[in-house]
Amino acid sequence: MSRPPSLTPPPAARAYPLHTARGDFAVVDHPVAPGVEPRGTALLLPGFTGSKEDFRLLHAPLAARGYRTVAVDGRGQYESDGPVHDEAPYAQPELARDVLAQAAALGTPLHLFGHSLGGQIARAAVLLEAPAPASFRSLTLMSSGPAQISGPQQERVKLLRDALAVMSMAEVWEAIESMDAPEDIADPAVGEDHLRVRWLGNKPAQLIATGRQLCVEPDRVAELAAVPLPYHVLSGATDGTWPLPLLDDMAVRLHARRTVVADADHSPNIDQPLPTAEAVADFWDTVPIE
Repeated sequence: MSRPPSLTPPPAARAYPLHTARGDFAVVDHPVAPGVEPRGTALLLPGFTGSKEDFRLLHAPLAARGYRTVAVDGRGQYESDGPVHDEAPYAQPELARDVLAQAAALGTPLHLFGHSLGGQIARAAVLLEAPAPASFRSLTLMSSGPAQISGPQQERVKLLRDALAVMSMAEVWEAIESMDAPEDIADPAVGEDHLRVRWLGNKPAQLIATGRQLCVEPDRVAELAAVPLPYHVLSGATDGTWPLPLLDDMAVRLHARRTVVADADHSPNIDQPLPTAEAVADFWDTVPIE
């Protein structure tokens, strides 16, 4: 589970509901830094159990490089609404269509950036527009692999799905916290347990449906490679969800830029935000401004 330091938007950012043809989605929208020439806009998609706040530490350094960044809660994630029990709206094609609607509402083309589950949803969105995507200028896949997640992670997701079938979201949170390492548990002395607040905002059906998808996702790299976009595969130096050799191979198959962020695991955006932002901006700078 990603652990952003806060749910409060950065000082220069604005949080609001983005109105789209497929409903409203909660976003954090950070403008380009004052005095910096605008170079483009990016749409940032969070991972499984994550939220738009996972990108909090990336906004300012990317703004300083000329990029407006819009981080979004997907349908049923944290502050974006969705059905509680109906899983159908959370099927991957539906979530991919949500992304196209978000891009249309923001104005296209955009740099598309997906973390983990968000990367696979981003991939699906690009493939919906194949062979000539009009909505996107590039695609960055951060800690997001070519197919299903690793065996140990599949077991963790199955445990979560089984728990959600018989327990409330609050009860499941207590179970998760009891199993985490002591250093990973929020300190009550700090104040509000923002991670619990975020967790309780998620819709159970969303977690069940997307968790199942992570465990059965097929390899669609060849399909993606046929779409003429610039690609970037970025990860930490370790990753238990998709081992690095899989990410290395995916980058080769996509003819993608490859970045490995030192001293980072599955969430380089939180573990090492400044080197991650620098790598992302360096890639975006190679994409011609239209």
